[in-house]
Amino acid sequence: MTKPARIYLIHQYSRDLAVPSGSILMSTGCYLVQTDDRRNILIDSGMPVDADGSDPPTEESAGILAQLRELGVRPEDVEVVICTHFDIDHVGHHEHFINAEHIVQREQYEVAVSGAERFASGRSHWDAPGTQRRLVDGDVKLMPGLRLVETSGHAPGHQSVLVTLPRTGPVLIAGDAVSLERQFSVDRQPRSYEDAERLRASTRKLLDLVSREKVALTVFHHDGEQWRKLRRAPEAYE
Repeated sequence: MTKPARIYLIHQYSRDLAVPSGSILMSTGCYLVQTDDRRNILIDSGMPVDADGSDPPTEESAGILAQLRELGVRPEDVEVVICTHFDIDHVGHHEHFINAEHIVQREQYEVAVSGAERFASGRSHWDAPGTQRRLVDGDVKLMPGLRLVETSGHAPGHQSVLVTLPRTGPVLIAGDAVSLERQFSVDRQPRSYEDAERLRASTRKLLDLVSREKVALTVFHHDGEQWRKLRRAPEAYE
């Protein structure tokens, strides 16, 4: 029976972001899940290489496609792309995986395809011609040990991913449902464009999941300080 065997955390870059209290280190990247029968599942695909960055990276890793090559994975070897949501820093290489099945929450897709300005800049990536798409509704078990968790709030139809590994145990890829470890509280303050009620409900849902499933590791997608401590590709969590 197909089940996850390892996950690679693929760091793209980290950048200092100014905030009222000073600055925080923000990171971005994506995640490769390999199953015990060598299937490749990509979670998000990072920022596009031509994205305009106002500040130079504090730390920059090799390109995402180059890191995948180092792992022996070509774009055509990726069978599934799990899309947490369509913000441009999460979809920047989707078009390279045109033969994969792209799995997204129906609500996110319908909001984005209707012409929502927020997702327009990344549309050439997430809606490239020939994209094979599977729309899902709510929490979905893709296979033993890999579950999609609907976590709207940061974006309508955002989804997080729970991956259970043979040695590490459950690993939660929170995506932007919880971008920073310090936000992992039901008292968090939403950004102006976020749905406060749904964001807090999703945060509470993930807190309950972490407790119930005894999650060994939660990856907070943009938390640069956490990324400094994580095991990154080509190392893996198994």
